[in-house]
Amino acid sequence: MSTTALEKLMFTIGVTDMVSSPIASITRTVDNMKRHATGGFDAIRGGAIGLAGAGFAIKTFMAPVYDMQQALGEVKSLNVAKKELDTLSKSALAFSVKYGASATDFVRSSYDIQSAIGGLVNGELAEFTRASNVLAKATKADAATVTNYMGTMYGIFADDAQKMGKAEWVQQLTGQTALAVQMFKTTGSEMSRAFSTIGSAAQAAGVDLSEQMAVLGTLQATMSGSEAATRYRAFLTGAGKAQEKLGLKFTDTNGKLLPMVEILNRINGKYSDLQDTAQLGALKTAFGSDEAVALITNLIGKTDGLNDSITKLARNTGMQNAADMAKQMVDPWEQFTAVTAALRISFGTLLLPAINNLLNRLTDGLQVVMGWTQEFPNITRWVGYLTLGMLSLGAAVGLGSIVFGLAKIAFAGALGIMAAMKAVVIVLNPLLTVLRGIMFVLAIATNTALAPMWLVVGVVGGIIAAVGWLIYKIGDWLGWWDKLGAIMANTKWGQVILDMLGKVGDAFNKLKSWLGLDDISADLTATKTTQTTNIEPLTTMSRRPEPGIAAAGLANIGTGAQHHYGGVNIHTDSITPADWEARAVLQAG
Repeated sequence: MSTTALEKLMFTIGVTDMVSSPIASITRTVDNMKRHATGGFDAIRGGAIGLAGAGFAIKTFMAPVYDMQQALGEVKSLNVAKKELDTLSKSALAFSVKYGASATDFVRSSYDIQSAIGGLVNGELAEFTRASNVLAKATKADAATVTNYMGTMYGIFADDAQKMGKAEWVQQLTGQTALAVQMFKTTGSEMSRAFSTIGSAAQAAGVDLSEQMAVLGTLQATMSGSEAATRYRAFLTGAGKAQEKLGLKFTDTNGKLLPMVEILNRINGKYSDLQDTAQLGALKTAFGSDEAVALITNLIGKTDGLNDSITKLARNTGMQNAADMAKQMVDPWEQFTAVTAALRISFGTLLLPAINNLLNRLTDGLQVVMGWTQEFPNITRWVGYLTLGMLSLGAAVGLGSIVFGLAKIAFAGALGIMAAMKAVVIVLNPLLTVLRGIMFVLAIATNTALAPMWLVVGVVGGIIAAVGWLIYKIGDWLGWWDKLGAIMANTKWGQVILDMLGKVGDAFNKLKSWLGLDDISADLTATKTTQTTNIEPLTTMSRRPEPGIAAAGLANIGTGAQHHYGGVNIHTDSITPADWEARAVLQAG
């Protein structure tokens, strides 16, 4: 190795050492910063997740408790005493566990009851609510519908409820309604519509509850509850006048309407053939409406069954039947869910004072801090600046982490591109081998009779070569190959590809030599460099003399002669050898 080459090598090594050390230091600093930033973000994320998870867990656990407290607060707003609220809460939890329903919905249903029925004391509100929800469960009605039904029925039979006792009355109403639904294949919603339509008309006429339910239930076998109530109401309205026109007695000595079965029997005794148009006309004239006549024709042949229904309903004084029906409607999964909710409410209610106390203290503390912000605005502003600065620094570090991540992704993408190019080279290598074989065959085929066919092959190959050359030139113009070469030179896989490309180039050089293309190139070079330069005078030389001219000893050159040095023909004029040597040395220098 020459001295100059050694010096270049040492210089390169020195520059590399001078650059690599700072770069390595910078890389370590960046990696350290990224590691600390990642650790910081992980800590923040973990702490935030832990804090949010703890808060979410507490809130989730206490959610049924707060729902229950809100429902109790709504009822409390109706001036319900705390003792009644405690009884209502216990009754709600017991109902929830037994029937698999929501304790909160139980409490909310009591709001409508308390609004419709005043003066409920000594646990009567809880009992009314329990009866309503049991009846809703037993008759497949929603709690709101049954609650409205209870309010309507209490408004109609308030005197009976006062005499019997509100709790006992509501239990009887619940039991009789459930039995009516069971006997007449109706629903709690339809019974509610029936009594809402008929109102207090039957009660004013002296008809007791069991008879009203029996009549309305029997009619609902062929019509809706509201339609049955419309016909019953028309009958009750026209009965007073009808008895005079028909010459029959439908009321007792007190002016109260006789039982329905007895009235029907009296009508049947006088008008036994209601298929007769005249008899129907007489009844319509007497009662004044088609609805009343329709009730009579519907029930007159069912007096025995109607009488039995009235008797069964009158004997039912409790709500055990309704409770049994409701129990059959319980879904085990709903019951399990209700039990877990009730358990959370029981535990949470005990924890609620402590949690509320903590939240109140935190609220008070935050209110104090809010007061400080108004009292010390300057300090507040600088605290805000500090907080904003810390957040901005964190954002900058986070942005840096994102940039580093994107750089890694881009590098991974570059590796993918290089891998794809490597695959292309691997695929092209056999193709080049095939082309080499084609050219070999082409060289042989040019001396055969098949030359025209191989000429076609040659043209096609030329087109392929032209397209390849064009692609190469475009890539060279855009700087693809330099960038690609720089990337490949710094990687092991790139060096492997470059070695492969070098081997391909060597193969082409060998192919050129084998085809005699090197001799043609040499001839072209010799033709270019072998020129005759007439020096007229020496200062007009168009070529710079080769160093070998001066070394050959120009002192021997004569004037007016032509000499050949280093492949250049030189024609001297009247120049002395000394002048020529000096000029030649200057030109060679």
